[in-house]
Amino acid sequence: MNNITYSFETLYKIFMDELLQQKFSKSPKELYEPIIYTINQSGKRLRPIFTLMSCNLFCDDINKAMPQALAVELLHNFTLIHDDIMDDAPLRHGQKTVHTKWNKNLAILAGDTMYALAYRFAMQCELKKLPVILKTFNDTALEACEGQQMDINFENKSLVDKTDYMLMIKYKTAVLFGASMRIGAILGDANEKDIDLLTEFGNNIGMAFQLKDDLLDVYGEQQKFGKQTGLDILESKKTFLYISALERADKTTKEKLMFVYRKNNPNPEEKVKDTKAIFDSLDIESYTEQIISDYVNKSLQKLDLVNVNKERKAGLEDLANRLIYRSK
Repeated sequence: MNNITYSFETLYKIFMDELLQQKFSKSPKELYEPIIYTINQSGKRLRPIFTLMSCNLFCDDINKAMPQALAVELLHNFTLIHDDIMDDAPLRHGQKTVHTKWNKNLAILAGDTMYALAYRFAMQCELKKLPVILKTFNDTALEACEGQQMDINFENKSLVDKTDYMLMIKYKTAVLFGASMRIGAILGDANEKDIDLLTEFGNNIGMAFQLKDDLLDVYGEQQKFGKQTGLDILESKKTFLYISALERADKTTKEKLMFVYRKNNPNPEEKVKDTKAIFDSLDIESYTEQIISDYVNKSLQKLDLVNVNKERKAGLEDLANRLIYRSK
């Protein structure tokens, strides 16, 4: 019988202690310095904590899932390093991105190394569970790459269908949340139904998380957000806010938004200001918040069906609700 329930805060401390104990300072040091730099940055660590929390729903021994939690975190950071290169992003967690602090070649190589290290950790489980863990890990990594390519493809399109956009963020962001929950449940010996329910819980949370990220890029405070705000607008990214604004706008407003949002707009500060003004006029902020809330509610409906006492699920429920109100 499972008698120990860990809070998010406790699991965060346990995970961080484990992460920071890892010996990544190998030779050549130039390769591992960016990895250590990335790992030492302040981050929410949601995905690895989800892995541990999912395992803990069914099992006292969270250490069963610790290697895979480390794997999930390293995989996530690999994608961030490469995404930052593609986006030419200057900041991550309020600090210089790896390619900015060093250079693009080293950032690519450091990211590739983190990817390999992630698999080393992912493999550390019972032999009978290894095939399904690696399949989940492989499928997730592949979908993340597919989602990133879809995002890149959108850059060359004047119009992006909202359905296509939602599929892109599912692959690029949400599936890793779902996989984190799935892997933890598998290692905690959950049944197939509960594994699938928790995967859907994670997928819906991931959708809400990405939409909140889109929202904070426009309406967040840079100091709290930890990344340069307005970057999506400056890069003319087809975000949920932009696509929704085009859907809700009349012909004149739509034409104005597309003109302001153009890639060759010579006035970056005015571009951000004018775009935000149009978003405000169309009530895009509150509309996006409602969609985020809808995804969180869907996730909680899946969690409610998991065959575990409600008290044991309280931590995940609280965490899901916190995502709606986060400011970073």
